[in-house]
Amino acid sequence: MLEKKEIVEKFKVHATDTGSSNVQVALLTARIEHLLGHFKEAPKDFASKVGFLKMIGRRRRLLNYIKKSNKDRYFSLIKELNIRK
Repeated sequence: MLEKKEIVEKFKVHATDTGSSNVQVALLTARIEHLLGHFKEAPKDFASKVGFLKMIGRRRRLLNYIKKSNKDRYFSLIKELNIRK
């Protein structure tokens, strides 16, 4: 898993960007991938699964927003993060 600073540096839109939707989606994707590994080791961890599903929903809503506002940025983001299609 990449460090948070590395992810922000890689996906920022401008020099002082730390919270754009691109960065938020990238950070959520990193956390989701980390939790996927955890669930393989602890399949009965149902309490963490609730937060995990909330993260997936938040990422989905952010991706919908990006898709509506800028389709090119959306397609480049999902390709770079290797999510979906």
